[in-house]
Amino acid sequence: MKKQILCVEDEAAIRQMIRFSLEREGYTVMEAENAYVARELVANQTPDLMLIDWMLPDISGPELIRRFRKDEVTRDIPIVMLTARSEEEDMIQGLEVGADDYLSKPVSLKTLTARIKALLRRSEGFSARKVLTVGPINLDLDAHQLTVNGQAIHLGITEYKLLEFFMKHPGRVYSRAQLLDFIWGQNTYIEERTVDVHILRLRKALKLQEADNCIHTVRGAGYRFAEEALNGL
Repeated sequence: MKKQILCVEDEAAIRQMIRFSLEREGYTVMEAENAYVARELVANQTPDLMLIDWMLPDISGPELIRRFRKDEVTRDIPIVMLTARSEEEDMIQGLEVGADDYLSKPVSLKTLTARIKALLRRSEGFSARKVLTVGPINLDLDAHQLTVNGQAIHLGITEYKLLEFFMKHPGRVYSRAQLLDFIWGQNTYIEERTVDVHILRLRKALKLQEADNCIHTVRGAGYRFAEEALNGL
């Protein structure tokens, strides 16, 4: 399936030149002459990568990037900023608002194509990683890393396994005995109260970002992961 690229550029001649070059490379290109059209296009079809000019007629390119980075749908889409500005401060500003790369005009089409290919390869590698997400909680299974509201939180091995299990099975109640079997393995002789200790540690870690209420105690039955408790966090 062809990769789709959105080109946000107010100069029609530059848009057409970029589209012609990228279509020869096998990409599908959408065109937008301003930020408003760009957002309308993205609302209907999410591109794989965006090229955004700094100087747009309605809002600036950096401001458009900032808005895309705040949107959950578009926050991880690779973005290349195109600009006639060549000062180092401008490049830093573009990268700080969320651009992944920065090219000065006049743009070398060969360089642009190479940068796009590199960013798409990197993006595909990232999306292939196993990441569990529930509300503000993100558990990267490859990196073995927990973040809540973007903040990294350290977990012990057992607490990590518990959280992973709960996130994969939200809503269902599990007894202490079931959790012992799933987390520690069957035929392992550990007291059921051990589960309570690790649940307490897990809650304490999540409390750092006020997300501890997602682990519910069901009296007389066990524990459940309540993803609805994370709404609004």
